[in-house]
Amino acid sequence: MNTTPSIILVHPQLAENVGMAARAMMNCNLYDLRLVAPREDHLSAKAVSASSGAEEILQQAKIYASVTEAIADLQQVFATTARHRHQTKPVYTAEKAASEMTSGLLRGQKCGLMFGPERTGLENDDVSFCDAIINIPLNPKHCSLNLSQAVLLVGYEFYKQQIDAPAEQFITNDTVIADKEKLQHFYEFLEKELDNCHSFSIDEKRPRMLRNLRNIFSRNRLTEQELNTLYGIINYLKLPRKK
Repeated sequence: MNTTPSIILVHPQLAENVGMAARAMMNCNLYDLRLVAPREDHLSAKAVSASSGAEEILQQAKIYASVTEAIADLQQVFATTARHRHQTKPVYTAEKAASEMTSGLLRGQKCGLMFGPERTGLENDDVSFCDAIINIPLNPKHCSLNLSQAVLLVGYEFYKQQIDAPAEQFITNDTVIADKEKLQHFYEFLEKELDNCHSFSIDEKRPRMLRNLRNIFSRNRLTEQELNTLYGIINYLKLPRKK
């Protein structure tokens, strides 16, 4: 069963762009490259250099004479285009199309993403062979994308769904986030030292100032190492100064 979509480049003009598209494919774990009547040799030195290590995809690429031959074994094909084609088809964002492809692949379907030539994009006849259109919302004054950029944008949306990447991570390296008990000990230590240097000159403002200090530290998810650094700084500031 195919687990990733095929990438179909229709009449690509420059070997470098095919190479960069292969690089974008490998970034997104896509390996089935199909070229419809490419103008230049996809295995040329220019293409291989532009692929930046993704020559495996270029070497395994299949060449077709027509769009119909390139998509003959596929059950679901998406056309990427920035222009309104006046054809009655579903129009998806890249994210929605990735979800549709994932569902299709899980059902055992073979899926493909079709991209047009760099200068003109897909022709209406090419789009008519596809099940749906992918439209990437961009600045309407300048919505032109390089071929490899388009491949990367759509491929990335598909790849995201396969890896289930967390929306946020907090990297602590060789330490851990300080627990609330350690934070409370630090707050008490800080409050004591501030009292010793008479920082709270107005008693009625003291509770609010302490709350503000706790908020500053609590929202930054201090690590144990950072707490130790703060202890060290405060202790250093307590040392008598040389005149």
